[in-house]
Amino acid sequence: MVSKDFKDRAKAEYYQLDNRIKGLERMLEGYRNNTLDFVPNCSYDLLHTQLVYMKAYRDVLEERAAIENIDLD
Repeated sequence: MVSKDFKDRAKAEYYQLDNRIKGLERMLEGYRNNTLDFVPNCSYDLLHTQLVYMKAYRDVLEERAAIENIDLD
């Protein structure tokens, strides 16, 4: 996002990250169920670790939003 308003940029960052988390969660579900239409090069464990860190980053963004009075709804 190119907005000059840091609150708009923070919201965009949060929503983009949240969307990527949901996509990775869907992929990991397919990985577990052997329903992916491709074979990942990365192990399930590595991708799951990525998800854990992405969720932690989202938690940080949520905490910062609360401090900065940024409405993420």
